Amino acid sequence: MTDDLPRERSRRRVLAGALAGAAALTVLGVAALRRDPGPSAGPAEPATPGPAPSPSSTTPSPTTPSPATPSPAASGVPTWVGPTAPGVEAGLSLGRPGALVAIEEFGDFKCPSCRRYAREIAPALKTKYVDTGIARVFWRDYPIRGRDSTRAAHAGRAAARQGRFWPFHDVLYSGEVALSDAGLREAADRAGLDVARFERDRKDSSVRQAVQADLEFALQLGLPGTPAFLINGELLFGAQPVAAFEKAIEKARRAR
Repeated sequence: MTDDLPRERSRRRVLAGALAGAAALTVLGVAALRRDPGPSAGPAEPATPGPAPSPSSTTPSPTTPSPATPSPAASGVPTWVGPTAPGVEAGLSLGRPGALVAIEEFGDFKCPSCRRYAREIAPALKTKYVDTGIARVFWRDYPIRGRDSTRAAHAGRAAARQGRFWPFHDVLYSGEVALSDAGLREAADRAGLDVARFERDRKDSSVRQAVQADLEFALQLGLPGTPAFLINGELLFGAQPVAAFEKAIEKARRAR
């Protein structure tokens, strides 16, 4: 009975987030950036209940400027008026600081659509926008597909502590390893990690708190599934065609 309580709490949070998803399009498009809504949302993997990670605190993120932060035009960071966002570790970002376009990716390592995005869409965007300094990607954990999702999210944070998050990310999305403890150790080895340190780090309470903070942020935004993206604060849902991402990125770029 005790084991069912965290799962039920998580179920309620995820369902609440899903019900708020439609409202989030208006809230973020109008209240967050005070701009016109972004491109229409495409299909996303529906949220499914998972275990509730441990509680955590939140800290300012790249999309939540403090009073000392330069203006958006100078920093390339959009003004944010929505829920307080957790910080993003440097190891979970990809691209050059100061890029005009910030892409926050909410992903789940067990999500088939996330895997398709990582393998078929993200490489083209990386070549055209990230490698050229136009855009910077920030990973956010949204583990909503059960215990495997949460376990993999913790493992990704552990990989980030060794500066190997993105190679580890690619191994997990290759579909060649299971999201079991043994499979994650195999992925760590294949990604060039110190496996003993990886094992210690993925069980650290601060790792669990960081994943929980991202999960809570996504639920506050009402994101109904994965993958989901904030492109300079405007929502784009699902593993849409490359052209849909290009349209959203170019719009955000012109708005700077």
